Amino acid sequence: MSNIDIRRSHSRPLKEARAAIERVAEHIAEKFDVEYGWNGNTMEFSRGGVDGHIAVSPKDIHVTATLGFLLGAIKGPIEREIQRYLDEEFG
Repeated sequence: MSNIDIRRSHSRPLKEARAAIERVAEHIAEKFDVEYGWNGNTMEFSRGGVDGHIAVSPKDIHVTATLGFLLGAIKGPIEREIQRYLDEEFG
């Protein structure tokens, strides 16, 4: 198993940060074929070989994911793609 753990601070109101994470999740879902949904201020996502969440607080975003054996082999590209989408939304 391989893990992704990304933290990013932000200064947006919580509602705007959630909307930005929704856009990030749409990109990730399209690119990696994951399903996602909200549980409070945490977006949970999964598919075969990956489970994770994106927690949104008033001050930061915390992305965690556990990748199975096959996806663990491409952890770097997955992590870079998540970072890229976060950069687009949060600069």
